[in-house]
Amino acid sequence: MLELENVTVRYDGVPAVVEVSLDLPDGEVLAVLGPSGCGKSTLLRAVAGLETPSDGAIRWDGRDLAGVPTHKRGFALMFQDGQLFNHLTVARNVGYALRIRRTRSSRVAERVAELLALVGLEGYAERLPATLSGGERQRVALARSLAVDPRLILLDEPLSALDAGLRERLAGDLREILRSAGTTALMVTHDHEEAFTVADRLAVMRGGRVVQAGGISEVWRAPADPETALFLGYARVLRGEAARVLLAAAGLPVAPAVAVRRSALVAAPDGPLTGRVVSGRATPEQVRLVVEVPGVGQVDAVSPLGLHPGPGEQVSLTVEAAKLATLPGA
Repeated sequence: MLELENVTVRYDGVPAVVEVSLDLPDGEVLAVLGPSGCGKSTLLRAVAGLETPSDGAIRWDGRDLAGVPTHKRGFALMFQDGQLFNHLTVARNVGYALRIRRTRSSRVAERVAELLALVGLEGYAERLPATLSGGERQRVALARSLAVDPRLILLDEPLSALDAGLRERLAGDLREILRSAGTTALMVTHDHEEAFTVADRLAVMRGGRVVQAGGISEVWRAPADPETALFLGYARVLRGEAARVLLAAAGLPVAPAVAVRRSALVAAPDGPLTGRVVSGRATPEQVRLVVEVPGVGQVDAVSPLGLHPGPGEQVSLTVEAAKLATLPGA
């Protein structure tokens, strides 16, 4: 089990990570999610032993890791670009750490074959990295990271260099690979969809601090504050009277603020709210609207492709309670 207790990291006296406390049980994946510059990569480097905390403690199974060098922690670190050896074949990349440890050749070959099967790259052993796609290169990098059965794998924006469609597909594969390997993993990312897909638990960072941590569904359904809700992918945060009107339409109790998903309001006959369409844009699956609702203001809504109200038209709207998150304050 990885334990972080009040970990602070400073650069020239300026804090980059501030009093972070987190636990990561064996076999789970924790995603640290936050925008660029929030301190998440610095936190990962501190766990790896590449940065020295100014204060606090990092422990593995109760043992303080202060003073333990990176190569003796039993952790593996995978970067966003994979950092493969371009002059070595896929097999030799994957087996590199095993050969450094003087593992017998037959076991190296056996382990490499196991890992290439795990990441879906059977038959790629003799390929060179330059002949691979970006997604294939990341699979090789992951296989190499898993080769020596690390106690913990540290993933630094592992999919950010890939295009959106490939990133989405590989995120699901990454989760299955980590689960199949039974590997404990700490991942940092700025992409909330990636975090939701890969991880079991989530820690949201802002300004060097963890502002919220918990299970994926727990954090998603109850963001700690408006800033966190917007970063997690909610479209808008409504406050005061606007929040009251929307929550009443959804049959929910009054709250100071409510975070609203883009698809929470749906155009439908006889909905409890009515409004005037400001704009609309068709997508392959639905029409996305912006609607001016009295007492609420402008909100996002969706309608079926067969119903495409134009600007200025009146529409009725239903509100899906499951796509709202009440917030403790604004």
